[in-house]
Amino acid sequence: MPKPVIRLSDDRPLLDVASYARPGPGRRDRLSPTEIEHISLTVHRAPEVMIKVLSRGGQDLGAVQRHIGYIGRYGDLDIETDEGPALRGREVGKELLENWDLDLDEHRRHAELAAAYGRQPPRLVHKLIFSMPPGTPPDKVLAAVRNFAREEFALKHRYALVLHTDEPQPHVHMVVKAVSEQGVRLNIRKAILRRWRAEFA
Repeated sequence: MPKPVIRLSDDRPLLDVASYARPGPGRRDRLSPTEIEHISLTVHRAPEVMIKVLSRGGQDLGAVQRHIGYIGRYGDLDIETDEGPALRGREVGKELLENWDLDLDEHRRHAELAAAYGRQPPRLVHKLIFSMPPGTPPDKVLAAVRNFAREEFALKHRYALVLHTDEPQPHVHMVVKAVSEQGVRLNIRKAILRRWRAEFA
């Protein structure tokens, strides 16, 4: 079929009205294999590994201690730390707060806030959840989180983690001290979270 054109005169077209679905500049007409695989998994609702950052409760000592008590099921579960041995008992949260010097961090933070009134207080800790699809062996989930924590935080940020198996998806709760041993604050941005998810997966 010939291309329809409007001619002002016999030798020059005024308007070319047919594009034949040509892509515009910079537009791609094909998906990469990775994008196709991701769309396929989404369409078929395939379960994926997940890292979730809990946004509330990391700003004061009382909230941090309560969270550590909760993830350790108030003394019923072992809490593993970056120092190696597992801890258990109702006083583990208090011991970790003292060991990590979070009371000093909170005191320093209040002094900073007095100078910058109106700002939201910075976090003492970050609370993370790592989970895998139902049916994944819990020991493999725990081993994967241990490896991730060792690679990402060892000798920098103090951390503690606990495996929970009370839901279909085995998951690990992790508490990470927001300020490293070198005094550098950990800010979890979207790009960091994407990289963590890729590494954990």
